[in-house]
Amino acid sequence: MGLPEPIVGRIDNSPSTALPFRLHIVEVFPVRKAALGPIAMLGPMVAFLVSAAGLVRAQATLPSLGLFQNHADIGTVLHAGSTQYDGEHHTYTVDGSGEDIGSTADALQFAWKPISGDIALTADIGFPEKGGNPHRKAVLMIRQSLDADSPYADVARHGDGLVSLQYRDLRGSTSHEIESPIVAPHRLRIEKRGDFIYFFLASAAGEPLRPSGASIRLALSGSFYVGIGVCSHDKNAVERAAFSNLELAPPAASGAAAVLLSTLETVAIDSTDRRVVYTAASHFEAPNWTRDGAFFFFNREGHILRLPVSGGAPTTIDTGTATHCNNDHGISPDSEWLAISDQSQPDRQSSVYIVPIAGGTPRRVTQGSPSYWHGWSPDGTTLAFVGQRNGNFDIYTIPVTGGEETRLTTAPGLDDGPEYSPDGQYIYFNSERTGHMQIWRMRADGRAQEQVTFDESNDWFPHISPDGKWMVLLSFAPGVIGHPPNQNVQLRLMSLGDGQSKVAASKITVLASLFGGQGTMNVPSWSPDSRKIAFVSYQQLPAEEAEIQ
Repeated sequence: MGLPEPIVGRIDNSPSTALPFRLHIVEVFPVRKAALGPIAMLGPMVAFLVSAAGLVRAQATLPSLGLFQNHADIGTVLHAGSTQYDGEHHTYTVDGSGEDIGSTADALQFAWKPISGDIALTADIGFPEKGGNPHRKAVLMIRQSLDADSPYADVARHGDGLVSLQYRDLRGSTSHEIESPIVAPHRLRIEKRGDFIYFFLASAAGEPLRPSGASIRLALSGSFYVGIGVCSHDKNAVERAAFSNLELAPPAASGAAAVLLSTLETVAIDSTDRRVVYTAASHFEAPNWTRDGAFFFFNREGHILRLPVSGGAPTTIDTGTATHCNNDHGISPDSEWLAISDQSQPDRQSSVYIVPIAGGTPRRVTQGSPSYWHGWSPDGTTLAFVGQRNGNFDIYTIPVTGGEETRLTTAPGLDDGPEYSPDGQYIYFNSERTGHMQIWRMRADGRAQEQVTFDESNDWFPHISPDGKWMVLLSFAPGVIGHPPNQNVQLRLMSLGDGQSKVAASKITVLASLFGGQGTMNVPSWSPDSRKIAFVSYQQLPAEEAEIQ
């Protein structure tokens, strides 16, 4: 008799299942017809005639899965998958079918181990067979349950080299992803630390793992599953992936010496998919998207930097004596000038300047301080800013050439974040005059002030899309005072109807949930085609994980 065939497991997703999975045994071992004589016509069904003790022995001799406890197909698959472990070389070969990992339900072959607490899974991943579906996925996965629609997060290596952090934060909800700019990295890691999931990678063999910049908040309860998986992205096909040099262990302990990582990302308003553009172990803030679509501007350590939209290394823009720039800066309608808010004066109070877009000598516009730039009129003649005068923060305008400032708001409390609509008819801003921060708007001369958002969130920094159809805003949780850093915040999107004459009573949708706050999206950051938003997210990691050896 030959060696026993492997037992194939498949998840039973019915709500009545008491155990997390059920094995449907198709054939325990092959049968020699000559030895069985007349009962040979029963073929594989003879397997079900063995004693219960014999069945237990068959299950007890399942091949070792190394780090993992079991494997099975999750969701609806037409072709059974398999997981094989080579104990000599400590490698895994996973064959998987399934239509996709994503949308509202998953289909894949998954080898797992139940676990709780913080955990990190690291592996080298490759596709040994050339060709195949470019969208096939080999994943390092953490999921709440083995149900197809379970909340999960994974680091996915696609057949075409794309790598991304994919996630579903609620059962049955639509999946999202954060793409990395690094193509076909050699080594990947998924890490759960508290309620946050982090993604690390190494581009080539021998290089240290580094933070990818992608992270999400995913609150898992009790025990969960961690493991490896494969999806063919074609329900009629089976694809194979190889996993080697696996490590499964708790991550480095969090300590007082945390390192702050800043990541410049974009999010598409139609799909809500995100993409990492640039990440660094430093504090930077507030991206602007240039009107030609080619660059981002952001502030770091008192300077303004320029970064290609395709990524790479940023360069510093010469702002002359203005070397204490804060996060309130933006680009003129004709793209000739850059407005900055700088605190280089002896009193260290912020004032508004303009400087040539390519760099040069700054020219001071506001004489009163503190003043913080936020908006530029579409005709290029007027700046809108926040000024603190007589102990109160209000919205002001001033000619770009300087001169007398005009106060537009007088309500008690903080008014902030003024930005012109693309037609120049309105200024949108945030105000706490109702008791907590909400979005308002008014005519460009200050008349007809009206509330735009009505919810429990604290809403800041309205930014209007270039086509005038959308408003994006930064929302803090109820009870948060001001716009502090290191918060769980949301980027939210609201339709403005025709964008010209009315505010639509539309549902506000969530574009992204992230760790951020101050510096995430203080200033205009729409792409010129009104399809994406640029923003900054943050991570706090142990020092040894800022560049893992």
